[in-house]
Amino acid sequence: MKAQQQSLLFLHCSVLLFGGTALFSKLIGLPALDITVYRTGVAAIVLFTLLTLQKKKITLSSTKDYGVAVLLGVVVGVHWVTYFAGMQMAGVTIGIIAFFTYPVITVFLEPLLSRTTGKNKPKLKDVIIALIVLMGIFLLIPEINLGNQVTLGIGTGIISAFFFALRNILHKNYFSHYSGPHAMMYQTLVAFLMLGLFVEVPLSQVTNRDWSLILLVGIVFTAAPHALLASSLRHLSATTAGLISCLQPLYASILAFLLLSERVNMLTIIGGALVISAALFETWSVSKGR
Repeated sequence: MKAQQQSLLFLHCSVLLFGGTALFSKLIGLPALDITVYRTGVAAIVLFTLLTLQKKKITLSSTKDYGVAVLLGVVVGVHWVTYFAGMQMAGVTIGIIAFFTYPVITVFLEPLLSRTTGKNKPKLKDVIIALIVLMGIFLLIPEINLGNQVTLGIGTGIISAFFFALRNILHKNYFSHYSGPHAMMYQTLVAFLMLGLFVEVPLSQVTNRDWSLILLVGIVFTAAPHALLASSLRHLSATTAGLISCLQPLYASILAFLLLSERVNMLTIIGGALVISAALFETWSVSKGR
């Protein structure tokens, strides 16, 4: 299997797991920040244990890389807090739709932050796909009254989208020479240390049920998919990763319907079809090297 095809496989597996992450904003009875703190703590421990058992190198290669790791950890921390907060305010389906403005943000942000800016201007293909994704997202969003919780949730989701796009681009340009588990161990650790000072619910007050869900989201839905995503970015652009990840709203919407009884309307189905079609086309395009 070619490196690029393997990266695509890693990316699709991570998207599948990411699709279930949004549910925990509703299933865990804690504020968004607390969920993020405990989630990142569990993920950091799991990734450190994995690297140790595999006898992989834990330290980074240079002082500069430690600075990059701190920056990425801060960006990831802000992304996760706003991600869960958006879901809690707007609901899983609408919240994840708002978050999925990040592929469009990535298309136009990546050239500005790339090391080879002149060679990475958005291609016409990427711009067209981004517009299709954006159209699908607008169709998915139901009628909203300005000033209510749903509106705030959508705004928070868009903020989360910006930081996620920023994280992917920075990782691609400055940290992709590290393996996925190695890179994510540092990012989750930094996020945990940064946000841990602001926890509202102490460890002693977290219920056994919530702890079980935190362990599940920290191990299966955080450590694994983010490591896979980080690995995929070694051979794929952040733009490609963002566009292919548009399958995530479909998974999240289906799971939200099955487990949380969140229903979707015909516009949601049409919008989702546009988003998924764009993601599938991008996958085919990358596979063919076009």
